[in-house]
Amino acid sequence: MKVKRTSIEGCFEIEPKIINDKRGYFYESFNKKVFQQETGINTVFVQDNQSFSQRGVLRGLHLQEGDFSQAKLVSALQGKVLDVVVDLRKESETFGEVYSTLLSEENKKQLFVPRGCAHGFVVLSETALFYYKCDNFYNKEAEAGIIYNDKDLGIDWQLSEEELIISDKDLVLPGFKQYISQYSEVQ
Repeated sequence: MKVKRTSIEGCFEIEPKIINDKRGYFYESFNKKVFQQETGINTVFVQDNQSFSQRGVLRGLHLQEGDFSQAKLVSALQGKVLDVVVDLRKESETFGEVYSTLLSEENKKQLFVPRGCAHGFVVLSETALFYYKCDNFYNKEAEAGIIYNDKDLGIDWQLSEEELIISDKDLVLPGFKQYISQYSEVQ
């Protein structure tokens, strides 16, 4: 397994060692001991989730706040997605930075998203099966997010606006600056 630091503090790209033969392939998708040794992060995942989406579906940018904050280990089991992380941790040296990477069934890469970061993805293939390992349980009351097309962030989702399929809930999320000022008031 190769672990690469990204431009966001505590966010890592993980490339598994893939063993191919005439039967297909095998790889270890998570090993707590190796993960902790390579990242310095001691995490325990408590919830696994999957989503299946068609081309153009954009999910995000989401996070959970407070005691329900979640770190995630994400991957595309089928298809190809552009995965995006935005650092919303004011104490972080990379506060406000955006990181994106392609996750696909071909490259089998994973992305570790630290707590306090907004996360989202858009499906670039015909369909995609997306997998999340979370280190905290989902709590509806702790849901938060920022709007996908915030001009201050300037995220290139690699599809035109007309191609995107976005939930009504995600269309009314606040912008980055609005979220930061609202969250400061709550703290």
